[in-house]
Amino acid sequence: MATSRKKYRRKQRKSFPFIPVSVGVLLIGFALFTLASPQSDAHTETRNSVVPVAVHYAAPELSLQNLTGETESLADYRGQVVLVNNWATWCPPCKAEMPTLAAYYSEHHADGFTLIAIEAGDPPEAVAQFAKDYGLKFPVWLDPNSDSLKAFGNGSLPNSYVIDRSGAVRYAWTGEIGRSMLEQYVTPLIEESN
Repeated sequence: MATSRKKYRRKQRKSFPFIPVSVGVLLIGFALFTLASPQSDAHTETRNSVVPVAVHYAAPELSLQNLTGETESLADYRGQVVLVNNWATWCPPCKAEMPTLAAYYSEHHADGFTLIAIEAGDPPEAVAQFAKDYGLKFPVWLDPNSDSLKAFGNGSLPNSYVIDRSGAVRYAWTGEIGRSMLEQYVTPLIEESN
């Protein structure tokens, strides 16, 4: 009996290193397969993009200064489809979505669409540098007292709200917005009254 145990233990010691090595090789193979698999930009974007919530309420009364020191109001944009984007220069998802927002604005501005980027409290110089670095052509407002975050009742960044031509908030996002979501939800509002 003692000899059969010894043989079993010797056999077990010899096969034991084989199991972790096999599992390790399988994991490495799976990782390489996953990395090598083609992923479309749409799939990657969909994973990062948040789906908006449909809402319907009057846009808040909100007036803030822009980067040139002039006071602007949401009411000044009545008759346009407006996307209000609350963001900060230090916020990674805010930075990630900004090129998408800028491209969408460029393509749809002539159709009665505007984007108002409301920066949540950073110094004006930092916000101006960010706008320059990212080539932002849409209005950028400064919000040192979190007035916009309070008006919309959402302190998470980024958050965005789509206001239709009549002044009603129709969609709300918390998180990064992808191009497909803009096309699916905002473009029909732009086209509906054009």
